[in-house]
Amino acid sequence: MAVHVAAEELEAGLSQILSSPADLGTVELVVRRPSEGEREVLAEGLLDVERGLVGDDWQARGSRQTDDGSAHPGMQLTLMNARAIALIAGERERRALAGDQLYVDLDLSPENLPPGARLEVGSAVVEVTEVPHTGCAKFSQRFGSAAIRFVNSPSGRALRLRGMYVRVIEPGVARPGDSIRKL
Repeated sequence: MAVHVAAEELEAGLSQILSSPADLGTVELVVRRPSEGEREVLAEGLLDVERGLVGDDWQARGSRQTDDGSAHPGMQLTLMNARAIALIAGERERRALAGDQLYVDLDLSPENLPPGARLEVGSAVVEVTEVPHTGCAKFSQRFGSAAIRFVNSPSGRALRLRGMYVRVIEPGVARPGDSIRKL
């Protein structure tokens, strides 16, 4: 069983997250979720306007936030700050467990990236949506109660430590090491 990071360690690591770049960062990890509970770390991911990350189960999973249970267009992809997940998950192998598709070294705060902001990710363009992304029971099980409190705290929400939703505006490819920049 994995050791969960204590609240004190999470708070102590906040300064590292706060030093994330605001305008130009790096894609650290691309992860596809082919089915419930599965993760595939990719060397490259195809981002598609209709399907999100090709091969991910976003469309098949659907959403409780739509009337008909179909996939929510505002929840197509999730980006999480790479420094935040490194602090929370510890071991590199555990980072993909958070369930996001793109882990990026970039300031994801709403102040820096309000809804409607666009980002070039590799050769794709994505747009920040208004849908809030919050930690769930699975996140808590994987990373502990201190981690869920950390990301959902007032400061955690102000920094979007749990991540944010985007939708693909222009298709393209995203790879670890690619740049991510504000447009």
